[in-house]
Amino acid sequence: MMELRELTKRYGDRVAVDGLSVRVQPGVVTGFLGPNGSGKSTTMRMILGLDAPDHGAALIDGVPYRELEWPLRTVGALLDAGAFHPGRSGRAHLTALAASNDIPGTRVEQVLRTVGLTEAASRRAGTYSLGMRQRLGVAVALLGDPGVLLLDEPVNGLDPEGIRWIRDLLRGLAAEGRTVFVSSHLIAEMALTAHRLVVIGRGRLLAETTVAELAAADDNLEDAFFRLTSQVTDYRGTEAS
Repeated sequence: MMELRELTKRYGDRVAVDGLSVRVQPGVVTGFLGPNGSGKSTTMRMILGLDAPDHGAALIDGVPYRELEWPLRTVGALLDAGAFHPGRSGRAHLTALAASNDIPGTRVEQVLRTVGLTEAASRRAGTYSLGMRQRLGVAVALLGDPGVLLLDEPVNGLDPEGIRWIRDLLRGLAAEGRTVFVSSHLIAEMALTAHRLVVIGRGRLLAETTVAELAAADDNLEDAFFRLTSQVTDYRGTEAS
């Protein structure tokens, strides 16, 4: 399980994440929704120890990420599809990461097959299309066979076939009992992928619900999402733009 406890992050006078408390349960895909700039990426960076919270904590199985003995075996993450050396092949990139976490080399070939990059694995990753880079990022996230997965906007750059593939993959991983946390600003896509939803705006929790419950609140999900996010006010009490 993953838990956020009063997670708060400020950049100067701007509050990016404001007292966010959420429990993300295993066994279902949880969509992390909010408009651009709502604090989703900052939250994920704090979960992974890339940014330090000003207050609160992000815990994975009860401990912060930095205290995990073998991080890639516990948490798999995709935050930046371009986080690789462009001169290395996709296979070499995965092999280096596997060695750093004592993951068998056979696992590299397994994840390459899973993401559909076996034929392109020997090519320099810098020549990959955006969709292929996203698939390589998913392969990195799956490399340690982790119980927790965090993916930030994973459908970016994927064609319709790729979007269906990632949707089925995430649902299958959750069905195996894993904790799957996926950020997006696309409510329609999350409606087809997720079961539970965490909705934030200006870094604050607006709703923690299911897709079905949110859909029942309005004529359609997009209207419900707009209603939630448009009501967020800033710290002077004025309506959010």
